Amino acid sequence: MKIVGLITEYNPFHNGHQYHIEKAKEVTGADTAIVIMTGDYVQRGTPAIMPKYIRAEMALKCGAGAVFELPVCYSTGSAELFAIGAVSFLDSLGIVDSICFGSECNDLHGLQKIADILYDEPIEYKNFLQSGLRDGLSFPAARQEALSAYMRNTDYTFLLSDPNNILGIEYLKALKKLNSPILPYTIKRQESNYHDKDLQSNYSSASAIRSLLAYSGSAISTHTVGSTFENTPFSNILSELEDQVPSCCLELLKDYHRVKYPVYQNDFSLIMKYKLLNKSPGDLSRYMDVSTELANRIINQLNNFFNYKQFCELLKTKEITQTRINRALLHIMLGIKKNSVEEYIEGGYHYYARLLGYRKDREKILGSVVRKGTLPLLTSLYETDEIPEVGQKMLYHDILASNLYTSVITDKYKTAFENEYKQGIIKV
Repeated sequence: MKIVGLITEYNPFHNGHQYHIEKAKEVTGADTAIVIMTGDYVQRGTPAIMPKYIRAEMALKCGAGAVFELPVCYSTGSAELFAIGAVSFLDSLGIVDSICFGSECNDLHGLQKIADILYDEPIEYKNFLQSGLRDGLSFPAARQEALSAYMRNTDYTFLLSDPNNILGIEYLKALKKLNSPILPYTIKRQESNYHDKDLQSNYSSASAIRSLLAYSGSAISTHTVGSTFENTPFSNILSELEDQVPSCCLELLKDYHRVKYPVYQNDFSLIMKYKLLNKSPGDLSRYMDVSTELANRIINQLNNFFNYKQFCELLKTKEITQTRINRALLHIMLGIKKNSVEEYIEGGYHYYARLLGYRKDREKILGSVVRKGTLPLLTSLYETDEIPEVGQKMLYHDILASNLYTSVITDKYKTAFENEYKQGIIKV
């Protein structure tokens, strides 16, 4: 059986994601697709709009063979860390023949050319990069300028201006670093751009759908504190989404609305404020993505903290992107420290393969993972004897992060708390 691996967030699942599953199998000749998905927090440094179990169920009902969870230290990391975490996971399963990712350009040759330069880092390129950083450019801007100068043209460097292209380049770098036999493929992102806020005819971005869902609970919305939302009936929102998400997903959106979602950054405001009040600049700089400068800025601006989202925006500077700040604060809240992540990487990146769910007609995939993979297949949090001490530490933070997310849902929607240990495997 040929298997294609997909690296995803599904925040939330929509038509473009279903197209990705189907097209990935078509272009790679795969019989089925295995998904590695972020958990309750995503790569842009925010909580997912809905729990991982709902998003995993959507993926399974729409054709994914199995869904595994990417550990939170990687799912909330920089593009480079996110990519190496996800690709190394797929590589460790021992059964993945190819990966297929969406890109704005659909130009695998161009993406590979840039990936090779960024991986090898020629001296001339590094000098251009350092010059841009000294001039006060953010890292992404300095990298794009350095590539343009190094390549002596802009034929390819424009590819670094689009988020899916950037992730694709990082996937290619990760494959090269791991010397993985997995073959890469890319397909063109359909219709909408990653950050589009308006719905399109059939393939809208997850950003647009999240923006629409922000109005779905206006009476209890914490998406933008201080803003006035129109009291839009949820039935109207569902009608608008009929052409945007598969019908089975629409049913789940209806069933769990104001029971388990929507969830936003500002739902974590008091937790975030409490964490920051207990830290000194020296403490903060131990967390992932927190520089000494940012740590000092956080402490100096703490009296101006009114809510989580507002504080992230307040901290933004020319040198530090909004996404970097989002990730830094999230890592502080979740307790993800630099030395811990370094320990995970040095030990081989992964120590378990946590299964969220699978299709019953693809159950034999799991047996193949057990036979051919290098990671223990984790289907119960009560059965972790095979996981080494460093892996137990990683798993502890995964569980803590999910329980924190569920606690926020419990408080917001007055629903029963579901401890991560009690969560079952989804079978479709």
